Amino acid sequence: MEKAKKAEVVEELKGVFANSGSVVVAHYSGMTVAQLGDLRSRMRAAGASFKVAKNRLAVRALQGTAVEGITHLFKGPTGIAFSKDPIAASKVVVGYAKDNAKLVVLGGAVGTTMLDAEGVKALATLPSLDELRSKLIGLIQAPATKIAGVLAAPAGQLARVIGAYSKKEAA
Repeated sequence: MEKAKKAEVVEELKGVFANSGSVVVAHYSGMTVAQLGDLRSRMRAAGASFKVAKNRLAVRALQGTAVEGITHLFKGPTGIAFSKDPIAASKVVVGYAKDNAKLVVLGGAVGTTMLDAEGVKALATLPSLDELRSKLIGLIQAPATKIAGVLAAPAGQLARVIGAYSKKEAA
């Protein structure tokens, strides 16, 4: 690779590391091109990306960024998963690693927090932003629903008592 192309790759990776909500580093040794293509399509569907880059160039791009602490992960055949959403990249990579043992999660970073492999797996189990919003709305609506049920209960009980008396008189 010529020097200008290397500088271009380093700048591109520097932008990726600076603008991503999360970065996950994984070994992909032994994966076929079709498997990597499948992983990339799953990543795109989740709003994330998976990139393979030379380790020396990735380490050079990490210098001076908030996620500089993950440089020790770049040994061997490594791939970089990244997304603006802090959870999306880790969810897809961890999910794919369960199906394919050849993809091994090494670690990553969220913001300025460095994560080991277990940290990335824990991050993948967190609910997404949309799920959190729906739970919050449900919690807000629950008291109103309970109040409506409590207010309607006496009227319903009265109706059942009257209905029972009318059935008793009809019999």
